[in-house]
Amino acid sequence: MEFLVILFFFGLSAGVIGKIKGGSFVLWFLVGFCLPVLGTIVAVVARRERDEQMRRCEHCGRAVKLHDQVCMTCGRDLDFPGEPVGSGQSHAAGVD
Repeated sequence: MEFLVILFFFGLSAGVIGKIKGGSFVLWFLVGFCLPVLGTIVAVVARRERDEQMRRCEHCGRAVKLHDQVCMTCGRDLDFPGEPVGSGQSHAAGVD
């Protein structure tokens, strides 16, 4: 029983850290729960999702992540990445 409580709190810590960095709380919770110490360490050293470079879709003009192959707005295939627009934080702040 005590072991499950420890697993829960490791999962909770990994989930909170992952959510702060822009990831899914549930996914990071499961990683932290299944890999108690390692999951929390990985959540700390993982890259931030919001700091990824962005580029514009040529068809609809929406800013998408640089590594995306399909625009999530218009559904068109994107060519090889051109010039990045900026980081994800500028798009999240409403700057297009």
